[in-house]
Formats: sequence, structure tokens, C-alpha cells
Amino acid sequence: MAGPETVENGVSAPASRPLRKLGFLTIGLFDEADPRRGHESTLEIIELGERLGFDSAWLRHRHLQYGISSPVAVLAAASQRTSRIELGTAVIPLGWENPLRLAEDLATVDLLSGGRLNPGVSVGPPMHYDTVKAALYPDTADAEDFGFERVRRLLGFVRGEAATDFSGTEGFEVFSDRVQPHSPGLGARMWYGGGSLRSARWAGENGMNFLTSSVVKVEQPAAAAGPVDFAEIQRAHIREFRAHHPDGERARVSQGLVVIPTDSAGPEQRARYEAYAAKRLPRTTAPQGAGRLLFAPDLVGTSAEIAERLRAHVAFREIDEVAFALPFTFEHEDYVQILTDIATKLGPTLGWHPAG
Repeated sequence: MAGPETVENGVSAPASRPLRKLGFLTIGLFDEADPRRGHESTLEIIELGERLGFDSAWLRHRHLQYGISSPVAVLAAASQRTSRIELGTAVIPLGWENPLRLAEDLATVDLLSGGRLNPGVSVGPPMHYDTVKAALYPDTADAEDFGFERVRRLLGFVRGEAATDFSGTEGFEVFSDRVQPHSPGLGARMWYGGGSLRSARWAGENGMNFLTSSVVKVEQPAAAAGPVDFAEIQRAHIREFRAHHPDGERARVSQGLVVIPTDSAGPEQRARYEAYAAKRLPRTTAPQGAGRLLFAPDLVGTSAEIAERLRAHVAFREIDEVAFALPFTFEHEDYVQILTDIATKLGPTLGWHPAG
């Protein structure tokens, strides 16, 4: 999906494509003493996104934290307060879920939304598994499989594969052998959130869409010479995904960098935004932890400045849809300002046109 080539430092490189789909991602924080207010704020932000013309709104998933623990339920509410904007999860960690039950919930909300749900999922053991496994899986904690098979089961149920060999009428009740309700288009709107070559390859081979974020796994050995480059690693993931996807270059990829435009921000807001990004900058200079995770710098500045940095980002050149991540800890008014600037300044600068 790369665009026409440009020349940089004597080397041809694909130019950025006009941005086709503009989305945003939020974590939905709340005060433990007043959780409804935080959830209501998230719903109001989604409603604002629709009014501004955004193509999609996405919710992060947090367990045993003060962020949205049930995004599918929140998106069910959002589906009744919006009519056009697509609603996604980025991402549901499947280690906490029963794939069959989740498939039922996803199909139900998709139908309630009129076919606007975009479920994003990932695999791996739950965070702090040793401390929570007795509550989550008291009888099967050591037998649970947190690998790709869990996604494959979910995909099968969503796409209509049999969940049982029993169907028909028993007494006065009628039983189905597949998950009900069934939403026929949902299977094509399933996303995998990945940050490694292996996850990119698996998502492509299984016909999913691919969510990239502001985190990648550095897979070259720690002793390897030369600096690591976030954008180059992410581009490699996107190309690996498309090389293994049945749709090839047409396979959908969304990028989720943290973007904070300051066009209409006041002096106090700009100072806070810059301090936020500066505090997080050290983790972008080298791989972090045993998993060797590398984070992308937060992009703070005017829309013109951010657009210039995005056009220089080799992974951004590969995609034409985004779900820009909102910072975790800002106030409702900050999100209103950021989203308004993204929709009215940054998006159009990148070639995007708001939905009707």
C-alpha cells in the first residue's frame, strides 16, 4: 500500500499515501470513588469523535486498574449514542477471556451497532499472572494455553464454525451448533494487535487485520552492532504481515502512535504536554526489560510539525489508516482539544477528509 516513490539521501523510498481512515484510541480512566463519571467521559469523547468526522474510536482494555475493564460493554453503550463511527478494541487480552463467551458478546454488540464493531485482540498470559491466576483460573491455571490457539478458537466461533455437535429441538427449546447471534461481517473486522515478526506473520496467515502501536519488540541480539530504529522495525512487521496475508498489499494495517497536536492548546496545556512526552522519552532510546520492548517517541507540536515527522516515519508511509493514541492521564478538556486539532488540522494536513 505504499505510495509513489520519493528520493531521500539519494535512495528511493515510498512516499506517504493520503490518510484514508482517521481514528483515535483512549484508555478511559476513572476515579475509584466515582467510576461512572470516567465512563461517561469516555462515551462523550466517542460522541465528539463522531461529530468531528473521525472514522473510528478504539478503547484500551485494563484489568484490576482504574481504566475500562469491559470495553465491549462500553462500546455497546456507545453504539446506542452514535450512528456512524466504527467502534474498536485495542486490544482485548485473550488470556482473560473464554473465546466462546467473548464471541457471543462481540456478535451481539456488532449487531446492535449495525456492523460497526472492530474487535482487536492479543495473546499472552495475563499481567501479574502469578498473583491473579488463583482468582481467574482456580482449577486450570497451569493448564491454560495463552498462545495463538486461543485467537484461532475465537476467530472460528466468530466466523461461524461449530461450537458443538448438538443442534435441533429439545422439548420446547431450539439449539444451534454455532454461536448465536451470528454477525456475518464480523469475521472480516477482527484485528490482531502485534509488535513482533511472529505475531505479524500469524495475523497475516490467519486473514486478520493488523494493529500496530507505539511499542515493538527488538528481536536482533542485544550484542548486535548499530542503533535500533523503531520505524524500521515496525515497517518490517507491516511487510511481514502483508507478505503472508491473502490480500497482500491490500491487507489492512492501522498505526497507533501517541500524537498530541498543540494548535489550539493554551500555554499551560502545551507545557504539560511537553513535560509528559519528555518524561517518557528515555524509554525510546533503547530496548526495555527482558522482553526488549522499544517505544516510539510521543509526537507533540503543531499539526504541521507532527505531519512532517509522520511523513519521515518509514512505517507510516506503508499505511493509510491510523488510530492515534490519546495520552493516559490527561483531563477531559485536553482530549477535546487534542481530538479537535487532529480532526480539523492534522488529519486534513495528511490528506484525510472527514466522514459525512
